[in-house]
Amino acid sequence: QVQLVESGGGSVQDGGSLRLSCVASGYTYYSNCMGWFRQAPGKSREGVATIDMDGETTYAEAVSGRFTISKDTASDTLYLQMNDLKPEDTAMYYCAVDEFAGPCADISNGHPIGYIWGQGTQVTVSS
Repeated sequence: QVQLVESGGGSVQDGGSLRLSCVASGYTYYSNCMGWFRQAPGKSREGVATIDMDGETTYAEAVSGRFTISKDTASDTLYLQMNDLKPEDTAMYYCAVDEFAGPCADISNGHPIGYIWGQGTQVTVSS
């Protein structure tokens, strides 16, 4: 059974940093797309960053230059380094993996079909 467990969320001040981690178990989807998504209260879920089998990354415009996605296949862990956090980054952050091998879904798609989801970790940024 595939399981994704996120950690690393918390509360920080405007301009602060956090590093999210997502440990995967029960699968070996090394050739599949992995990504981070977020959902703020009252808003639809949105894509934040994705990384494909070749390590190519894609970022939402709102986080480009501030966030960095990476993965460690040896430990089956996906990371999201978040710097210069802003109050508008406040949301529940979810990691996800595509069940099917292939290119990542468009980063603008917050509800990609066939993705497996973690339970989420809360990030709160105060001004």
